[in-house]
Amino acid sequence: MNNQQILKDGATTTQDVTSGLLSPEQSKKFLKQTFEATALGGLIRTETRKAKTGEIDKIGIDSRIIRKKTENTDDGKRAKPKFSKVEYSTTAIRLPWEITEETLRENIEGEGFEATVTNLMTTQLGRDMEDIYLNGDTATPADNPDHEFLYINDGWITQVAKSGHVEDRAAKDKGAVSINLFYDMLQQMPDKYNDGTLKWLCSPSFKQKWEQHLYNMHISNGGGLSDSIMKAPAGIELLPVPRMPGDKIMLTNPKNLIVVNTYDVKIRKTIEGKEAIMQDKRFYVVHLDFDSIIEEMDAAVLGTGIK
Repeated sequence: MNNQQILKDGATTTQDVTSGLLSPEQSKKFLKQTFEATALGGLIRTETRKAKTGEIDKIGIDSRIIRKKTENTDDGKRAKPKFSKVEYSTTAIRLPWEITEETLRENIEGEGFEATVTNLMTTQLGRDMEDIYLNGDTATPADNPDHEFLYINDGWITQVAKSGHVEDRAAKDKGAVSINLFYDMLQQMPDKYNDGTLKWLCSPSFKQKWEQHLYNMHISNGGGLSDSIMKAPAGIELLPVPRMPGDKIMLTNPKNLIVVNTYDVKIRKTIEGKEAIMQDKRFYVVHLDFDSIIEEMDAAVLGTGIK
């Protein structure tokens, strides 16, 4: 079942007695398919819960827990898993849109235009969700043109900037992109997390700046141009994410980034009521909620001040 079918099955009109609430299975499919086309969609961890607030369990194991065996002897030492939790609190959001009946009548697609617009809206919903997961900041000034969007919730970048490891490049190399940036960030990452699962999350423009830096070094100094260092500086893959800011880069395992949704997803449509009749329009809205959290703050490093 794709999102178009889910929307068709789940949408309600003013004549319906149901609330437009999707079933748990429909909710999970809708959220997954909405976000899966984005750069981070298949890489991060997602959780769907019943409660709007709660805790996500974390399980850890100590290192160096094996011991020498002595025959016919039990030293009484036992290794135990370590349990902890990270809290979440979802924020309710909505995506409303409308289509005039005149547009439907005059468009060459006719009634099919409704499905086209709906697909475009749900695709943009996924992109906007990725954007707010990364860049949300509840301290966004009211005069910021994107205030109404960014202030909804604190995203991963804001969370790491407040509570995690930060490598400020403004005073180093004047913020220029260089190999030192990657290794200086790695110095702030505890070795226990540097286990082959880390990624550099960067904007496409940052990736191009890095490539340009390597090309200029090649032209100036000669020698070979390594494809591996271009794609994976310090042996860690660069992952372009269109909604990452160009002046920042994040080092973490994408599975360390968690999105929590609830099953409370509603899709509504109406072609009746005073506004629909007087304006000759169809009104639509998707209701859902989310929280973007980080499992291990110690396992994330944010590079800032990059030019």
